[in-house]
Amino acid sequence: MSNYNNYIMNDTISVIARIREGANKLILAELDKAGLAGIVPSHGDIIAVLLNHKKCTMKTLANKIHRTKATLTVLVDKLEKMGFLARQKSAEDNRVVYIVLTPKGESLKPVFEEISVKLNNQAFKGVEKKNLAKLNVLLKKISKNLE
Repeated sequence: MSNYNNYIMNDTISVIARIREGANKLILAELDKAGLAGIVPSHGDIIAVLLNHKKCTMKTLANKIHRTKATLTVLVDKLEKMGFLARQKSAEDNRVVYIVLTPKGESLKPVFEEISVKLNNQAFKGVEKKNLAKLNVLLKKISKNLE
């Protein structure tokens, strides 16, 4: 493989890292503006899943946000202490525990939607939809290759 091709591949990973850093910076600034300085992007992943699925087991939630159960436990514990989440035993099988949003957690929906719109508008400004669709396919392929 030529040095040029090697540089392009190395630069691509670097660009992806800078995109993540920029996105996280924007998200944190917007959360701070909304008075939610204690929430970080990894907390947002959990809340976003629960806004769509209402309740999840720890295993399901860990799979959806691509985190280990140990890491997820730390994140859930913090969100529970902040009053955004609760643990709820299953009525059918009390060995099963669901993670659910509290009313305080549910109240984050408009804030998260606004931040999401702002992030997408900023990140994809000037990018044609057809190129964005191709980019999405390529990034998913790269992500799968690294799993």
